[in-house]
Amino acid sequence: MFTGLIEEVGEVESARQTDTGRELRIRNSFQDISAGESIAVNGACLTVREFGDGWFDVAAVVTTLERTTVGAWKKGTRVNLERAIRLEDRLGGHIVQGHVDCVGIVAAVEREGDAQLVDLSIPPAFEPLFVLRGSIAVDGVSLTVNDIKPRGLQISLIEYTLRHTNLGELKPGSNVHVEADIIAKHVRRLLEPYLRETSALNSLTDFSLEH
Repeated sequence: MFTGLIEEVGEVESARQTDTGRELRIRNSFQDISAGESIAVNGACLTVREFGDGWFDVAAVVTTLERTTVGAWKKGTRVNLERAIRLEDRLGGHIVQGHVDCVGIVAAVEREGDAQLVDLSIPPAFEPLFVLRGSIAVDGVSLTVNDIKPRGLQISLIEYTLRHTNLGELKPGSNVHVEADIIAKHVRRLLEPYLRETSALNSLTDFSLEH
């Protein structure tokens, strides 16, 4: 589990395709990495396979490649890094699992005062999971939904975030990992039977009125 507070921005040193997915070597400055630990790389939870002085290797399986932008990463790609939290750590952001829900597309980037506003287009199926002032993780960064837009939402990036993550590199057309708040996902799942029942009743009512 993570909090969405980025520890540093690493860089892809190498990437190669394999029969089971894609292997990547990430340059970083972490000093006490261990094999088998989880690290959120641009918000995708990946497992350290090997490590050395200033680098660690991870592998993304085919399923991960289908649901993320990992397949497009290449030498020089800058990625947000966060190690899994410990029980005694402060939860400074929000609960982030490192499970990417969807890939969003940057629709617009606009400067407003000391903040940078970024409009994201997201698949319609995921829109109900986001609410105004609610939590969202974008490329692993814990952020607040600044506005709800048609077919998407808006986030606001402060100067600190722009300096300490790779989100300052976003431009129209950029693809980003989006993870909804886990609480929102559980609530939606619990409500699904009632929503289906309501939808069925409404359909019956409409049919009766028409006939």
